[in-house]
Amino acid sequence: MTGVVVLLILVGAIVAAVVASRNGKRRELERRQAELEPIKKFAFEDITALGVELQSLDADLLGHDLDAGANADYQRALDSYEAAKTAGDAILEPEDLKNVAEILEDGRYAILCVRARVAGEPLPTRRPPCFFDPRHGPSVEDVPYAPPGGATRDVPACALDAERVRAGADPDIRKVMVGSQRVPYWQGGRAYQPYAAGYFGGGGAMNLMFMGLMFGGLGGFDALGDGIGALGDGVGDVFGGIGDGIGDMFDGFDF
Repeated sequence: MTGVVVLLILVGAIVAAVVASRNGKRRELERRQAELEPIKKFAFEDITALGVELQSLDADLLGHDLDAGANADYQRALDSYEAAKTAGDAILEPEDLKNVAEILEDGRYAILCVRARVAGEPLPTRRPPCFFDPRHGPSVEDVPYAPPGGATRDVPACALDAERVRAGADPDIRKVMVGSQRVPYWQGGRAYQPYAAGYFGGGGAMNLMFMGLMFGGLGGFDALGDGIGALGDGVGDVFGGIGDGIGDMFDGFDF
């Protein structure tokens, strides 16, 4: 009889542990979704900006006949906008920002190509987006820039931001919310690093531009992942201990 009581207690403990584990996974998922919401909002702000550029392009093209090249570039810009919306809806983790940014960068370059063809000008050289805010479109030149507390580095800039930097004024920087503060996107934590990689290609050039600018300084999903990993190890140890205990119990019973 004592063995049956002990067995029932153990079964109850296991059921309680399983329920607690499921609740923990649900809370983890809710936390992850809550952290992902601002990432998706951030992506769709860029997507919307491309849509506004396309509307402006449509207005400027009224009365113009597009040749085959201009028409192909125009269609490419439209396709980029639709593809970016699809990619934005499919964001499941910060790394997916990279794909969205790559699509948007191509769409903005296609718009420049349409404008050049209509104006009878040579196609523009493909340059990286404006470092300060990729929504400004492809850069026109590199300018030396020293962020607060950082070393000077050459960064690609749009015409307006290049002029601001040369005049000693603050450039128009893309900012994100971190807690109750708005900070440059490169200070938003590692979750925003794929955004920069999508626009600037990653690798050595990007690393030089963003060196010391705190990507990863606030942890983001990596910090969450580390915490979850530690929690998982702890749960594994607990369940392992319970399993060992149950095994020892059953070894002690002679059924």
